[in-house]
Amino acid sequence: MNPVLNRIRDATQGTEYDGRLWLVGGYVRDRLLGLPDSPDADFVLESDAGAATRFLFERGIGENPPVVYPRFGTAMLQVDGAQIEFVTARKESYESDSRKPFVEPATLVDDAFRRDFTVNALFENLHSGENRDPTGLGFSDLRSEILRTPLEPKQTFSDDPLRMLRAVRFRGKLGFHYAPGIEEAIAEMAPRLQVISAERIRDEFAKMMVLPDPASCLRDLMRLGLAEQFAPELAAMNGVDQGTFHHLDVWNHSVAVVDNLKSSDLGLALAGLLHDVGKPRTRTVEPNGRIRFFSHEVVGAEMAFELLDRLRFPHALCARVAKLVRNHMRLGSSPEFTPTAARRLLRDLGDDTEPLLELCEADANALKAGVRQLDLNAIRDQIAAVQTQVAVKDLESPLSGQEIMELLNAPAGPAIGQAKAWLTERVLEGDIAPGDKVAARRELAQFKLERE
Repeated sequence: MNPVLNRIRDATQGTEYDGRLWLVGGYVRDRLLGLPDSPDADFVLESDAGAATRFLFERGIGENPPVVYPRFGTAMLQVDGAQIEFVTARKESYESDSRKPFVEPATLVDDAFRRDFTVNALFENLHSGENRDPTGLGFSDLRSEILRTPLEPKQTFSDDPLRMLRAVRFRGKLGFHYAPGIEEAIAEMAPRLQVISAERIRDEFAKMMVLPDPASCLRDLMRLGLAEQFAPELAAMNGVDQGTFHHLDVWNHSVAVVDNLKSSDLGLALAGLLHDVGKPRTRTVEPNGRIRFFSHEVVGAEMAFELLDRLRFPHALCARVAKLVRNHMRLGSSPEFTPTAARRLLRDLGDDTEPLLELCEADANALKAGVRQLDLNAIRDQIAAVQTQVAVKDLESPLSGQEIMELLNAPAGPAIGQAKAWLTERVLEGDIAPGDKVAARRELAQFKLERE
């Protein structure tokens, strides 16, 4: 048992909470599976969860006062960096058009049956170590690697539609199989996902994308009709033919790219999924039958940002994914990767230079064999050579806007910005050494003469 749980057990030994705190959910499931302990854990108890967390905090357990949600009977306590959730045993359900559940206190058995899957409804007593399986199926389903709902599947998914996404995630994470009726219920109940908030959907989707096998989750999302409920842009990719250079449609190619990446970097994984999201909108067929997707990376960058923003991902992540999508065709646009190209790439991508290379490699490896050959070793060597010569921050005009204004004897305005951009271009082209103000002044004088 991890040290945080030991602290909670010791603090409640001999108190009113002795023997009444039950670990539940993923912590218990993973312990029984022999998986590494998570620092986070969930407790359920047949009394006020808020009172229990306040009791612990008064005894020095927790860095900050607990966060209590009386309406939902839950409370969060941060202990030594771990998030510990306490839940009053409850029943809950959603009205047909509500994004917030109706909650009422209940017994431990009731609480077990309101949970998503039998393998997540196993209890372990914090003090005695006793295990309980109120549904009567949790232990056997764990041994048989089956995801089964405690109640009839449609009832479980209706009570909390997010459980359909959790089914997909747990199958991808644990490698379990769906019990009979699960897939059919999800396919039928998928539109019910509309009552769930974007933030809750985002959190489940993000967890899927950084699993060791995100591709299986993505295929389930599409096959069971869930993707179109929160990301119709993904559904639009399904079945879109890409022509002779591809052996997969846009959707399956994108899944293959994600599978190639298998990245714990959420932004990179999302960029892999969305790098071709603009193709359905830009698809054209030429008279000779050739299929083209002009500017799909530009359109796709805008679409990726809009989709992720709609799901309430942080703005910085939306912008980063859009940047990677916008640049994913960049390395194949010229036959030779020159020092100038390396300087431009470093200036534009910065810390995302290597992630972009990983994305391009995963993309190339998901094409029909022999279609696109990228010599990434040569590209990386060229980038490394440039990096030994100059810092990325110095790949800009050696002269500031104020210095340019003084040298040109001109007020602030578009002309100053144009001059600064022109000097930056000279640095990128190698005509001016980074930080060389003398050469920059000389080039600026020439710039002024050419425009007089």
